[in-house]
Amino acid sequence: MVGVTYPTHVTHLSLTWFAMMAAMMAPTVWPWIRSFHRFGGSTLSFGSGYLAAWLGYSVLAAGLQINLHPSAMIAPLLLAVAGLYQFAPLKRACLTHCRSPFSYFLARWRGGPIGGFRMGVGHGVYCVGCCWALMATMIAVGATNAVWMVVLAIVTFVEQVVPRGDVLRLPLGFALLVAALT
Repeated sequence: MVGVTYPTHVTHLSLTWFAMMAAMMAPTVWPWIRSFHRFGGSTLSFGSGYLAAWLGYSVLAAGLQINLHPSAMIAPLLLAVAGLYQFAPLKRACLTHCRSPFSYFLARWRGGPIGGFRMGVGHGVYCVGCCWALMATMIAVGATNAVWMVVLAIVTFVEQVVPRGDVLRLPLGFALLVAALT
């Protein structure tokens, strides 16, 4: 970019990623925020902690996007990684966590705004663990592809919120692997 310094470009791209992640994950985190509120916690502190975890991911994703050299192999590689990750035990563990807010709150409750923030970060880390590979496919299809953003928002919502949505994990993994090969 002419006239833009590298740190400015990284900052701008990181904020773009952050805005995309916040918008795409809002429907998925909403049941958590509602549940946290029912427990009597500060939803602002919990939500801020959750967003802090996604901000960290956004900075890493922006750095990856800037440093990947465009090639015909990048898109298939990212799709294959995302497809394989759908079968990983870590994905399954993070998805299991993301589907049950009440057990998390009962087991890890911390009072006050700082406690809420820490719990938000904790949940956010699980959420990033669940979704990082799917979100990285944005690099393969175009980081601001609105259609893909909607598709990923729906997929993450179904996986994490809809009853039995966790079964989507395996067919989605196969679909991503097939897309990587085509």
